[in-house]
Amino acid sequence: MIRKMFALALVAAPLAACAPAPAAVEPLPVMEVPAVTGVSGLQERQPDGCHAGTYVSALGQPGSVIRTLGITRDYRVVEHRGIEPQEYDPLRIVFRLDQMGNIQNIDCG
Repeated sequence: MIRKMFALALVAAPLAACAPAPAAVEPLPVMEVPAVTGVSGLQERQPDGCHAGTYVSALGQPGSVIRTLGITRDYRVVEHRGIEPQEYDPLRIVFRLDQMGNIQNIDCG
């Protein structure tokens, strides 16, 4: 049985090379997609809309100093490797702490 299958494979392999070449495939036409404008809900990132640069002196300080800065706008404190919600608010100040609990970065979001 195995010899018959082997013999059939030896005969069929050269015949496969005689098969006609596949037909040429025409390339699909390239369609231009118009730019999306006027989509509501999207916000443009502003460089320092929350005035985070005002608090740059707190960099390297312990996170507990944030309460003493007299911040009058919305802010968020993100612990090292902490979970942060993904909604973006260009006017909110975000204090990011390092693994020691010190302020590592201050930005908007």
